[in-house]
Amino acid sequence: MLHRPPFCAIDFGTSNSAVAVPDAAGGMQLIELEPGQRTMPTAVFYFTEGEHDADGPPRAFGRAAVAAYVEGHDGRLMRSMKSILGSALIDQTTDVGGGRGAKYSDIVSGYLKRLRRLASEPERVVLGRPVFFVDGEPERDAAAEAQLAACARAVGFREVQFQFEPIAAAFDFEQQAIRQGRGEQIVLVADIGGGTSDFSIVRVGPERAPRLARRDDILASHGVHIAGTDFDRHIELAGVLQAFGYRATGPSGRELPSGLFFDLATWHLINTCYAPLRVAEWRGMKSWFSDVRQHARLMTVLEERLGHELAARAEGAKIAISGGADTTIDLSHVERDLVLPLSEKTAVDALRADLDRIIATAHETVALAGLQPAQIDALYFTGGSTGLRLLVEGMAAGFPQAQRVTGDRFASVATGLGLHAQRQFAAA
Repeated sequence: MLHRPPFCAIDFGTSNSAVAVPDAAGGMQLIELEPGQRTMPTAVFYFTEGEHDADGPPRAFGRAAVAAYVEGHDGRLMRSMKSILGSALIDQTTDVGGGRGAKYSDIVSGYLKRLRRLASEPERVVLGRPVFFVDGEPERDAAAEAQLAACARAVGFREVQFQFEPIAAAFDFEQQAIRQGRGEQIVLVADIGGGTSDFSIVRVGPERAPRLARRDDILASHGVHIAGTDFDRHIELAGVLQAFGYRATGPSGRELPSGLFFDLATWHLINTCYAPLRVAEWRGMKSWFSDVRQHARLMTVLEERLGHELAARAEGAKIAISGGADTTIDLSHVERDLVLPLSEKTAVDALRADLDRIIATAHETVALAGLQPAQIDALYFTGGSTGLRLLVEGMAAGFPQAQRVTGDRFASVATGLGLHAQRQFAAA
């Protein structure tokens, strides 16, 4: 890596992030963000104890942040920060422990500052962005991009440009196809990550790759705000939280209120479940439960602040069933010997509506390009959630003539953003 690269590209993902910088040979390379790792979880842990330094309150990033949480350090784990963009939360302050508060915008900025420092502090950046930060609300979507740009400038980036993440992935696919000797193709890029499922139809090929202006090659882009974190939430609701009272009917014959359970299954809302008044309210609702064991489990989660651990167990279960096998979820940290089964059928039923909507969005993207499915030469899958077999096979079934190609699920977008940054900034 150059001592101080003039520019970089950042894939700021909902679940994981990556950074590309120019290399000494004139190309681009993904840098090591953690020992032996080119990607880093998009996670920050705020420690309750410790003194502020020049960078702010004591924090850990990436895998160290997740480890601090798992090891039981006092503090607050922040994940899915990207989902805050475009919402009113961005300007609000949240409790991060020890009587400290942090604005959500500062949390995002702090993570970007960490990435910029690891990249040796370049001043220009191409940031990836989903096709839609917010579905169906152009003003909020534009606000989300502006908020992310403001966070990037706040940490020292003098020039900030954006590129759609699935288009960046198309550039990565194009380089692979050229190396394989393939000619011009029309590729449907499916970038399904933690927060969004994005699609682009892009014309690629050896004669087109050198062009700086590629707008005419982008035939359509579309997306939906459904992806991996939604899968995790549905798995948690269907496979975990029913053992804690979700959808249970009380002695009165009425179903228990569901709001708390939805918040427990949503990363950035879990902390709200620990508010003293909310905990006291549910402590007093024991008589509402037909099964008092469910109430006891729920109170253990609320009083011992185990909500993030439940979410992590649900995510692990999703990964375990992604290849098509049944699994179990060990919750012995909540109740001795509590182990819940999770069948593939339960998972499929929980995810079916989301999977169908994502697949429908892929076909809508093809229609927006004025094409038929048979005209798609290749499907290029990238993003962490494309490890879900049910989703990939369901999508591929609609394009039987297309070549199915799987990229680096966690690095394809960053690699493509690097190619785009090189074309943009090296030519400037």
